Order: sequence, then C-alpha cells, then structure tokens
Amino acid sequence: MELNKAVLDCMQSLRRRLREEMSIDIRLSQPDTITAMLSACLSSSNEDTRQLGQKLAQFSDNPNAFAPPSKPLQTDIAPIQPKAPTGSLRMYRGQRVYA
Repeated sequence: MELNKAVLDCMQSLRRRLREEMSIDIRLSQPDTITAMLSACLSSSNEDTRQLGQKLAQFSDNPNAFAPPSKPLQTDIAPIQPKAPTGSLRMYRGQRVYA
C-alpha cells in the first residue's frame, strides 16, 4: 500500500480517535498498524470512528477488509470492582500507600 498524505492524515486522525475513545495506543511505525486500526474500528460504538475505518479500508489494498457490524458489539463481561484496601494508610510524596 502506498502511504500518501491522504492515507497518513486518515491514520493520524483515526489514531487520535481510538486513543481518546478506547484508550488504545497504536503507533504508526508498527508493522500491523492498519490491521490493528481496522479491528479497533469494528468494535467502536462511534459512527465517525467507523466511517474513518471504512475510509482507511478503501485506501488499503483490500477494501473488503472492513465490514462494519449492523449494530455495536456487546460484551457480557462484568466490570471489575475495586477491593477495599486493608491495613493502614500512609501518604508518600502525595500518593496513598496502604501498608
């Protein structure tokens, strides 16, 4: 795939969106950057992010690589509840330290 200005602009804006929306850090120097971005776009619930993924797929060699689902994916994973700390609490350089 040829990396021109349009492709790099699309990748940079998509990278910013994925970092803000899903806390995914994808570097443009990675060998599987486009694949990682497209798979992250598939799991996104934001329509603009998915449209950027479709645009990136059109720029890539395989435009059929991005097939967005009809509705956002839902996971059945329960959120992790933090456990209450036990022991004494100390402050060390402005941070809480449980001993």
